[in-house]
Amino acid sequence: MTTRYAALLRGINVSGHKKVPMAELRTLLTELGHADVRTYLQSGNAVFSSASGDEDALTAQLEQSIEERFGFAVPCLIRNGPYLASVADACPFPAATLEGKQLHVTYFDRPVDAARFAAIDAEAFSPEEFRLGDRALYLYAPDGLGRSKLADALHRPSLTKGLTATTRNWNTVAKLVEMTRD
Repeated sequence: MTTRYAALLRGINVSGHKKVPMAELRTLLTELGHADVRTYLQSGNAVFSSASGDEDALTAQLEQSIEERFGFAVPCLIRNGPYLASVADACPFPAATLEGKQLHVTYFDRPVDAARFAAIDAEAFSPEEFRLGDRALYLYAPDGLGRSKLADALHRPSLTKGLTATTRNWNTVAKLVEMTRD
């Protein structure tokens, strides 16, 4: 039995840095023994099928293989389709009525306690808002991520220290759910 997964690569193909061509990523995932490999956009989203049920082992294998092939480290998260669907279904904001650029999900490598973000004065950033979910943070940024002061505050190194985290806009969240359906 195989499982559909999404690999979320952090910080690649941004301003010409850490270039990982999607065709080479597809080849790499296929060489690692995965099937039905597809990529989405140029920002490090791939889906594949694997007989492995161990997301942590798959992540470690992909990170090591990327470093060996491209010569630099790329933090990755691998999540199965049901998890991605559950994150989308649990969205505390009205996703169907918002533009994709207004809603984002930051995926974390492990559960995050609300105390980590307790110092954030949510009222100071209104109308922007955030909520925590299952290894995820939902961010409503009505003017988009690039103009979000709350996003900057939430991603301060003091708050994300020790975590692997990567953010996707709602259009990508929805597309990855669709692409990982069995």
